[in-house]
Amino acid sequence: MSKRKIIRIDEDKCNGCGACIPNCREGAIKIIDHKARLVSEVLCDGLGACLGTCPQGAITIEEREAQAFDEKKVEAHHAHHVGCPGSKIMDFRKKQAGPNSKASIAVNSELQQWPVQIMLIPPHAPYLNNADLLVAADCVPFAYANFHQDLLKGKIVLVGCPKLDDPDAYREKFARILGLNQIKSITYAHMEVPCCSGLIGIIKEAISGSGKDVEFKEAVISIQGERLK
Repeated sequence: MSKRKIIRIDEDKCNGCGACIPNCREGAIKIIDHKARLVSEVLCDGLGACLGTCPQGAITIEEREAQAFDEKKVEAHHAHHVGCPGSKIMDFRKKQAGPNSKASIAVNSELQQWPVQIMLIPPHAPYLNNADLLVAADCVPFAYANFHQDLLKGKIVLVGCPKLDDPDAYREKFARILGLNQIKSITYAHMEVPCCSGLIGIIKEAISGSGKDVEFKEAVISIQGERLK
């Protein structure tokens, strides 16, 4: 090995938001245990396209001994897909249920309030106090067929996109909700893709900052609609 430029991730600063993932076109970074990690030296070109996207300043470039960048291994790693795993094109039509299957039976909505968007819900809304909250990444209700019965039933829902929305606005909103209300529990339902995990750190920060005992749970949904966790 010889010395070359390569990224360095400060795990103490990283909050696992996943903002760096879409900008690493080589796929060298993944979210593992709620932290961004360099998964392979040979996949990192050391150019630093991911640097400016980290809101915590956790990614820097250092010069050290490292394996050489390998474009062929990058191609093999991508397996015909370049970019964020959450934007990979997939076709599930062959797996869709037929019109006479049980999946087409109507079910009752478990929605208990309106609005549902995180940024539209007032922190002082009366339905928030003494509630069990379901924070749902906005792709989850479309992917998970049993969303209402398995996740939403008995909960107040807050919906948003951890990739496209403003994380600072989310921090402020959750801090105010927890400050003004007694919240029993928060369940965060999100897709399995890395960029969907950004809200985990924000919610946990808000719980810690509130000084209140709020149970945190997580539900992970696969891209094909299976509950993984």
